[in-house]
Amino acid sequence: MGTNKKYEMIMCIVNAGFSDTVMDAARKEGVSGGTVIHGRGTANREAEKFFGISIQPEKDLVMMLVPASIKDNVLHAVYKDAGLSTAGQGIAFSIPVDNAVGLSEKAPAPKKEEGEKK
Repeated sequence: MGTNKKYEMIMCIVNAGFSDTVMDAARKEGVSGGTVIHGRGTANREAEKFFGISIQPEKDLVMMLVPASIKDNVLHAVYKDAGLSTAGQGIAFSIPVDNAVGLSEKAPAPKKEEGEKK
């Protein structure tokens, strides 16, 4: 049984300092904002030698909740501007979102327990 998901979470992991590049590309495709978390990668030194690249351990994780209808365009734009072939050396992927609250649509109010004040 298929479901029609309304939103997708796009996650992009880039070298530290490239979160603005990711957001600039995403905004051109209609994304209004995102959240950046700073972290540290755990690169395999053998992989660095095999691929012939230097892997920067400090990373930015950019998370964006986007309408499913623009997900593919955002992923392609982000990868073009901050992907593995750029200085950002980023990867990006999306995760389907079952439910989301706090967006422009009004969320239903929680039910009051019996005897609770209004």
